[in-house]
Amino acid sequence: GHLYRLKMVFKEPIILFLLWAAIASGMMYAVYLSTFHERKFWFSNRQDLEREISFQADSGLYYYYYKKMLQAGSIQEGLFELMHDNKTLSMRTLNSVQQIHLYPEVFASILYRVTGSQEVIDPVYFYIGIIFGLQAVYVTALYITSWMLSGTWMAGMLTVVWYIINRTDTTRVEYAIPLRENWALPYFALEVAALTSYLKININSTMEMFSYLLMSASTFAFIMMWEISHYVLFVQAISLFLVDCLDLVQTRKVTDVYRMYLVCLGLGYFLQFRNSALLASPLLSFLGASQLAKYIQQNLKNGHFVVRLMKLLLHFYLVFTVALTLNLVIKVSRIVQGSFLIVCTFSPFIDRDFNTNLLLCQETFQSPSQDFFIRLTHTCLLPFCVTALLICLFSTFEVVFKKFCDGSLENTMIGQRPEVVYHMFHTVLFGSLALMFQGLKYLWTPYACMFTAFGVCAPQLWLTVFKWFRLKTIPPVFLALMLSTAVPTIIGFSMWRDFFPEVMDELSELQEFYDTDTVELMNWIRKQTPTAAVLAGSMQLMGTVKLCTGRTVTTHPLYSDKDLRKRTEEIYQVYSRRSAEDIYMILTSYKTNYVVVEEGICNEMGPVKGCRVKDLLDVANGHSLHCEDGDTDTNHPFSVFGRFCHEIKLDYSPYVNYFTRVYWNRSYHVYKVNTLISFQY
Repeated sequence: GHLYRLKMVFKEPIILFLLWAAIASGMMYAVYLSTFHERKFWFSNRQDLEREISFQADSGLYYYYYKKMLQAGSIQEGLFELMHDNKTLSMRTLNSVQQIHLYPEVFASILYRVTGSQEVIDPVYFYIGIIFGLQAVYVTALYITSWMLSGTWMAGMLTVVWYIINRTDTTRVEYAIPLRENWALPYFALEVAALTSYLKININSTMEMFSYLLMSASTFAFIMMWEISHYVLFVQAISLFLVDCLDLVQTRKVTDVYRMYLVCLGLGYFLQFRNSALLASPLLSFLGASQLAKYIQQNLKNGHFVVRLMKLLLHFYLVFTVALTLNLVIKVSRIVQGSFLIVCTFSPFIDRDFNTNLLLCQETFQSPSQDFFIRLTHTCLLPFCVTALLICLFSTFEVVFKKFCDGSLENTMIGQRPEVVYHMFHTVLFGSLALMFQGLKYLWTPYACMFTAFGVCAPQLWLTVFKWFRLKTIPPVFLALMLSTAVPTIIGFSMWRDFFPEVMDELSELQEFYDTDTVELMNWIRKQTPTAAVLAGSMQLMGTVKLCTGRTVTTHPLYSDKDLRKRTEEIYQVYSRRSAEDIYMILTSYKTNYVVVEEGICNEMGPVKGCRVKDLLDVANGHSLHCEDGDTDTNHPFSVFGRFCHEIKLDYSPYVNYFTRVYWNRSYHVYKVNTLISFQY
């Protein structure tokens, strides 16, 4: 009794200290990001145009809409302009909030107005500050999750250290601030932390309710912030499903989480203008299938080992078969951006057209390089992560086997804790996806840092290993406590010695980011083209043009529907082997006044032949590949025309009849699309 009262006296101060340490770690990371960003871009010393150019491609388009919301006379007027946007794409009116998923920008602009920040801070610093603040929340949530799993503050600190030194593979916020994932993943980290607390066996009712409410709020925010969030939640739902099937968690808790998913999907569907992608979500189909299968198999968790195993296999088959069937039945014909990305990535049956191949050729959708594994091994993350996963996996199998056979369990086994088993499945599933596609490493690596820190610092995990080896010379409990402190301390000092000087050098080094050619191009467009002019060019460049000049463009980086994908393919024909007349007809069909030809695309010498834009166009148009490179593809016919972006620079007929060069520098050539065609020979 005295020990229990003493423990309760010290419990609250310890928890407060750990929360303070977690919040302090997050704030320090936000300060680090801010300092690194300033050193990299010299942001405070730049003019507005130079600052805006640092937001490139889709990042530039996101920031453009934030700026547009602030330029409106009121919040209502700004929302109306975004929902009836006829100044972004030529010949088209968009609901930009819905189609480009601008909820983060709407939220940030409203917050900027209602907090009266206009007289305190520049809009760009406010925008960046929110995202850096969210990254602080991200790191804090990872710290708390690791602490809850391991029971020690050292796991939280080790998580933060691993996250920072592996930042190349944990986040893209350093060079693409406005990306949707940078807005959304902090909320997902909060949701995972709340779920970890909710799954605990010994949680009291008050903490359980608080965890459930926090989980619900963060899940809703996650769905609103990122158009592909429901796919991430689908993987999480599978992890919970596996824990439930192994009878390691109360079924009531999993059912309540599934209900929360349904409510958040429903709210997201209506608040996102009846977003059809949420109806076609595999998460929705999976939730329906799991509940239907559970209703059919009432006695799933009864019977001896063989019977339960057979029931479990049948349950897996039933759930995933019904889920696939439901998803096919409720599939809507209209494909939005998130669906397009996922379908292109995972469906072997989709037609490989230009847009699909352009997407799949991006680095994000390539398999991770060898450097990725070398980096994680160099920081000791990968070997310790694999070791912790294997220990938890074997312990879980042992627990399940004993539970299915006679129900006898030892309280010291790590594999009987539902929150640990959930994180094991979470890490394995997202890790499997990261092995397939490099872009998904940003979903896996942060949680690998957290799970590995838990594995190194958790006395219970060490105790599980020692009981397997049946140590008798040294008490296993004492040895587990000693190693769970000594090993992370050694790892921490080793990383401090190897990586802390490198981090400090990055913060002290002044880097130079100045794209002279792009700055000159934007200044020329601002001064020499009419306000109502329509410009055509690559998706990435048009995002920058829209942000920096406000001119109407023919396409943009966030091509989220069939019409935009068609526009993209047609505008990119300026890099194909098509006639001047064909290109002229395409451009005039979109009311184009100026077309920008980029040297970087026209003369691209990519490392992978077949993935350059001009290669993809040749394939889509049925032309032979690489004939100008001396590596000719004889399986397709030659085009009678030269590559347009090369031929137009030679200034001979018929190109000069349709186009007039009005500006050029080392990187860009701008041609005016002639309205009156004069044929000169």
